[in-house]
Amino acid sequence: MIEIRNLSVLYAGNTEESLSDVNLSLQKGDFICVLGKSGAGKSTFIRCINGLQKPTGGEILLDGKTITHAKEEELRKIRREMGMIFQHFNLIPRLSVLQNVMTGTFGYRNSFKNLFGMFTAEELKQANSVIAEVGLAEMANRRIENLSGGQKQRVGIARALVQQPRVLLGDEPVASLDPGTSDRIFTLLKEMHERLGLLTIINVHDIELAKRYATRIVALKDGKVIFDGLPKDFKESEYQETYESQSADAYFGAEI
Repeated sequence: MIEIRNLSVLYAGNTEESLSDVNLSLQKGDFICVLGKSGAGKSTFIRCINGLQKPTGGEILLDGKTITHAKEEELRKIRREMGMIFQHFNLIPRLSVLQNVMTGTFGYRNSFKNLFGMFTAEELKQANSVIAEVGLAEMANRRIENLSGGQKQRVGIARALVQQPRVLLGDEPVASLDPGTSDRIFTLLKEMHERLGLLTIINVHDIELAKRYATRIVALKDGKVIFDGLPKDFKESEYQETYESQSADAYFGAEI
């Protein structure tokens, strides 16, 4: 579904690549958690997949069609198939849940209708449906600024799902949430992933979440893939290499 070939990114002014010669094949049904220290290249990796970051080398293909070299109009169409969930929600605080979710439909509509908030009955029905799916049906008209962090992230998920994506991307979507809320958000993401048959790629800092929910773990270090495999195979030695830590007792003490 997505082929990543020799992907490299070197930001202007840097001497070290943020991504270096990354090669991966990502398939429908994969629920992938990407692990790595801060600065390992996780965010750059996600941004390259959805076309927000141009690589300096290599390419990314979606169903055989280039994302890397796509022109603006073609890239806009590609992005419609990729729902994105952000760490800091990227919502408009003074607008309602419904209004924020409706922004997920903008890629399918002309600019005039988007500017004046002109939505069809079918579009509103679809938005209200995904709002109900994420458990916020009673809050559709509540302003974002009056929601908890977990509720805001549910709005972010609904906004991504209203696009009817084939690929769901997340850049540390639970990093600012408490452990209990993080677990509930991941439960929701996994349920949506399985029901809709998505390819899901989530950057995450919590190894326990990754091992509990992922079907596949990819670990990055200094912009390179150092692990790509099953969660059960990501053990103490892989943890130590990924995080340059001498101890992994907090995560693996019960296994060793």
